[in-house]
Amino acid sequence: MRVGLKTLVFVIGALLMLAPAIVAGMMFTDAMQRRAETANAARLRVLGDIAANQLGRQMYRLWQDVEGMSRIANMGDPEEARRQLTLLSSVDRRYTWIGVADVTGKVIAASQGMLEGASVAERPWFRRGLNGPAATDVHEALLLEKLLPATPEPRRFVDFSAPIKNAQAGTTGVIGAHFDWALVKDGLHAFRGQGVELLLVSRDRAVLSGPSNLEGTTLSVGSAVAAGQGASISLRERWGDGKNYMTVVVPVVWEDMPGFGWSVIVRADTNTVLDPIRSIARAFWTILGAGVLVGLVLLYLFAAWLAKPLQRLVTAGEALASGRSDQPPHDETRYEEATRLSAALVRLQTHSVRPYQPSRTKADKTSMSTS
Repeated sequence: MRVGLKTLVFVIGALLMLAPAIVAGMMFTDAMQRRAETANAARLRVLGDIAANQLGRQMYRLWQDVEGMSRIANMGDPEEARRQLTLLSSVDRRYTWIGVADVTGKVIAASQGMLEGASVAERPWFRRGLNGPAATDVHEALLLEKLLPATPEPRRFVDFSAPIKNAQAGTTGVIGAHFDWALVKDGLHAFRGQGVELLLVSRDRAVLSGPSNLEGTTLSVGSAVAAGQGASISLRERWGDGKNYMTVVVPVVWEDMPGFGWSVIVRADTNTVLDPIRSIARAFWTILGAGVLVGLVLLYLFAAWLAKPLQRLVTAGEALASGRSDQPPHDETRYEEATRLSAALVRLQTHSVRPYQPSRTKADKTSMSTS
């Protein structure tokens, strides 16, 4: 089955119009989405860098403060030491407890007199503090739990400690300070935004701070594995809740301070991040579709306009071929080829209607010459 000129022009024209439009549209939206992902990854990284740097500076200042106090701590006057430590904990609310223990681990002076006389010889902060300035990762309160006011959740602390030395550089004791982990968490929560969540992950991939449904759990996603290795990466991954997230991992670095191996993970729901871009893409495809529809209508009208003269000329030619010459061909003037074909059909029709004149024989010519 042969197709007509109108159909042929319309189909070929539609293909020539649709193919580039669709390919260009897909390339444009894909490039726009990739740029959006890159821009949002950069935004998340900036947020992660700020949070990690702020947390690092905060911990570093606390560590320096404790190290500085170890140089002026007075082991010989417990009453004066208690007064100074109590005053410090009252002025700076970050200090939940601060105390001084001798080399055997017996607390000789502490803020508010808490734990004085008790042994902390088995506590990690004391053992590490004997050897030099130390930082102890997040842990729950043990000895202090019964001495502090009750809270809805178990208290957790970060410990800093440093050795106390005499004039001969010999170690005479250890100063230790417990900092309330809730204050650190509150500082991290300030970085949360719409669709953006910030997690603090330990070296063993445990969530120290983050969404309530993840806090205290151990992660197995790729970003947590990278955090455990101290790597800084950006990736897009599916988490345990079945959602896709854009994730950035930033290690927390504290200059020359012994760190805990913490990393900040900033994640954003991909749907939330890309919704504005998808709205733009939908608007683009709507406009493109409307334009294509208008173009197809105009293309169809053009194909009909182009084919109409030929349809009339074909009808006239078929009539002429069948011996019907009562109706002259339509005078086509739309374009040159149709005009010439119309004129040719008119000439053919003119020749076909001349009266029949038989050719004269030689006898007829002789008789005419004799007469």
